[in-house]
Amino acid sequence: MNAARPQRAGLRDVYGVWLLYGFTACAVFATYWRLPPQVLWKVTNSGFVGGAGRAFVFLSFSAALAAVAVLAIVVDRLADRRAELIAIVALALCATVAIPGVQTESHLDPKWANLPAVIGVVLAVGLTVWAGLRGRRGLPRTSRAGDIARLVVGGLSLFFASPYIAAELGFFLDGVPVLGWIFQTGKIRPEPGSNYSHAAVHHGHHHGMDGFLLTVTALLLSRHLGTIRRPLLRTLTAAYLALMLVYGVTNQIEDLWIEQVVKRDWTSWQIPNVLHPSLSVAWAVMVACALAIYIAFLRPDATVIRKS
Repeated sequence: MNAARPQRAGLRDVYGVWLLYGFTACAVFATYWRLPPQVLWKVTNSGFVGGAGRAFVFLSFSAALAAVAVLAIVVDRLADRRAELIAIVALALCATVAIPGVQTESHLDPKWANLPAVIGVVLAVGLTVWAGLRGRRGLPRTSRAGDIARLVVGGLSLFFASPYIAAELGFFLDGVPVLGWIFQTGKIRPEPGSNYSHAAVHHGHHHGMDGFLLTVTALLLSRHLGTIRRPLLRTLTAAYLALMLVYGVTNQIEDLWIEQVVKRDWTSWQIPNVLHPSLSVAWAVMVACALAIYIAFLRPDATVIRKS
């Protein structure tokens, strides 16, 4: 077991998470502005309206899920009654992402139902800035083994997110050395469960990209668990991040499986879609995996984090 090592105080990882979602939102906006709906997925608007609308929907989903964990970290740093009230409101707004019908894979144009989650994200960003300026300076402590594990998992997730990053920017990996050979992206393939064909990895946003973003979010924010002083809040945040990690990895794998395995006609079997919570075997397995990760790595006396 390696000795724990202190990191520089502050919210660098939290700001990094927000920058990640900010850059992605900008990429979504630009791609959906410049490309016609026909080469994208389940949208009808184009131009500025198309770009702004799809970025809006993006922020109402994975960014809202990330905001829930961020709220716990920054509110604990502030220890201010006003911040706690704002965080409760933001949490309730972000939680609307789980309401059936708010996120619909078959219709990705913006809806009024997306607005509460976006407001929740904006409030979470505001609280982050407040905590950075006025909050208690935290001293996250992580083990070397924990950070190495985060780098390995994050690096693998980044590699397999390559086709989604390219799609987010509006191009295929065809012709790109190594990546173009490993991943099929521009080849026209039949869409499973439908009667039409599409590029193997269509331009624009994918839920596999959401999976990558949530995976990285969980890895980065888990470094701050040791700074949360309230035991119950820390336990709940750790459990949530464990589930976020499993949810992110599973969605990334599920999307990759369809586009890189099923669409190559290697098999017709598909990994169950777990984008929305449900009473299913797949979700039961995910929760069990999250519990195992919490017990092994994220509980207060786990080796990958150290209480500050």
